[in-house]
Amino acid sequence: MAIPTPAAHAGPRPEFSLTADEARLITLRSQGFIGSDQRRGGVHSMLRRLGAVQLDTISVLARSHELVAYARLGGVGREAVERAYWHPRSPAAFEYWSHAACVLPIEQWPYYAFRRRALRSRRRRWHQSQELVCAQVLARLRAEGPLTATQLGGAKNGGAWWDWSDTKIAAEWLLDIGEVICVRREGWRRVYDLPERVLPAALLSQDPDDLRCLTHLTGSAARALGVLTRADLIDFYRLRELTDGTTRHVDLVEEAAAAAGLVPVSVQNPAERAVPGWVDPGALAWADHGARGRHRVALLSPFDSLIWDRKRTRRMFAFDHSLEAYVPRAKRVHGYFSMPLLAGGKLAGRADPERRGDTLVARQLSLGSAAAVPAMARALREAAEWVGCSDVRAEQVAPPHLAARLRAELA
Repeated sequence: MAIPTPAAHAGPRPEFSLTADEARLITLRSQGFIGSDQRRGGVHSMLRRLGAVQLDTISVLARSHELVAYARLGGVGREAVERAYWHPRSPAAFEYWSHAACVLPIEQWPYYAFRRRALRSRRRRWHQSQELVCAQVLARLRAEGPLTATQLGGAKNGGAWWDWSDTKIAAEWLLDIGEVICVRREGWRRVYDLPERVLPAALLSQDPDDLRCLTHLTGSAARALGVLTRADLIDFYRLRELTDGTTRHVDLVEEAAAAAGLVPVSVQNPAERAVPGWVDPGALAWADHGARGRHRVALLSPFDSLIWDRKRTRRMFAFDHSLEAYVPRAKRVHGYFSMPLLAGGKLAGRADPERRGDTLVARQLSLGSAAAVPAMARALREAAEWVGCSDVRAEQVAPPHLAARLRAELA
């Protein structure tokens, strides 16, 4: 595999090919799952490399943003992970809408201006905010400093979780359009603050246009994924959610990819026709120089950016996976919070874990082959140690004939 020379990129760039295996290796390296050097710099470096770490309220072994760090870095302390994301004195990250609600590197603040402008132009998102309440929220934040929705007067009206109070609606709308910012949480509650109080002046003063925003973020997504298609890029930032009757952001994707210096590529797939896309030049250089490094073995959060796009996961790993937490119990196939097993650069099984006292219990567990048994046992033992469990137990194992071997490995 040879990297095209710069001269070859003048005008319309010719495509070249990657095999499916090469593309998968590049993605795993870019995601921080190959090579011990990827662990340097800890959580801060990991966040910058991934560009976005998705948040979710579900907590089984731990919350998803903690699991993302653990999968790549190993037994980093959970409190250390929280401090790295939401440092109270020197914010290195902020929370905003990217692929979903995500923790984002603080230096990306200017480049989400395209989304803030798009949301402002709609004048509403999920709820209709009231100008008077918005003004009251801003006045209190200026006078009293950072506050949660509870401190501002209450987050809910007393009904279901989506039955937000007018104050909560106003705070979230102000977050959407960038008039407030969230750089930390307290007890899983967003703490709202004023951008001018927490952002460096150099970031606050920037106002890039939509193309510049998307060019920067396209480069970030490419560094995070290594290899990506047009659909991957659109899904990474959920660009179709911003169309509002137009396709202006989606239509900028090709121009942004070219401006970001991505290399056009087609990925060969023996099961279907080649898939066109782009590859990050830095990741391509690594692949061209030998693509070496030890693979991580880990259980992955369903919200991990390696697998959060189900179609991409199927294409790259020939692995179907979906979150079943919101599926009725009787209709679940793999369990409430089934976590895929990454081993040897492939998705080799899955486990639905639960903590019962000091025991980590895999309520449902499936293995792609007998070769995956040692890796699953290792992943479960290490996860148990990380969350403070002293024992591991597997309940329902598929296929059943591997159950005895797995339990022996765990013992």
